[in-house]
Parts: sequence; C-alpha cells; structure tokens
Amino acid sequence: MSYIALKHIHLTCIVLTFILFSLRGFWMLTGSSKLQLRWVKVAPHIIDTCLLISAISLAVLLQISPFVHSWLMAKIVGLIVYILLGTVALKRGKTKAVRSTAFVMALLTFGYIIKVALTKSASIF
Repeated sequence: MSYIALKHIHLTCIVLTFILFSLRGFWMLTGSSKLQLRWVKVAPHIIDTCLLISAISLAVLLQISPFVHSWLMAKIVGLIVYILLGTVALKRGKTKAVRSTAFVMALLTFGYIIKVALTKSASIF
C-alpha cells in the first residue's frame, strides 16, 4: 500500500476516533442510554485497530522508530495516557465528576498527540 493511501486511512481514523469519543463523552455527560447501543461499543475497537495498524505501517514504511525519534515516543506515551483516561471517562470512573474530569483530560491529551504529530516536537508548549 502506498504512503499516501496509508496516510489518508490514518487521518480518517483519527477524525473518526475523535468524533466518536467526543460523542460518547457527550452521551456520558448527559446520561444517555445510547452508550449501551451495540455499534457504540463495537465501532471504537474497529476504528482504533485500523488507526493503530495504519500508524505502525506508516512507521515501518518510513523507517522511523520511537527509540530514535522522541516525538514518536511522545505520541505513543500520549496514546497510552489517552486510552487510560478514556476508560476512566467512559467506563471506570465512579462518579460523574471523575468521569467528566477524565473526559476533559483525555481530550487535552488527544490535542497534545495531534500537536506532536504536526510539529514533530514532544514539547508541551
């Protein structure tokens, strides 16, 4: 698969992930039963798997390593933080205040990952 096709798949998955996470977070904040819909539980796993596969494929194709490029390691660490915060926000948070805080922090972490991707710099500012 070509670089351009992989990049488009990756970028599409990023947008879909953001939209679906934001929607699920909104539903969590409003107490919507839509969070229990089957497609809402399955779609994120499919999208995120495609996102991860396209990311690894791009790294292999471009021959870049997180052990050489600190910005790529920052994205990986950011992704782990985002996933952990997302699970607290949507599943594991015991109170709405905890879930809401984790949701906002997950969105901020997502923004950091995007910033790192665009600037190729791991710095916060």
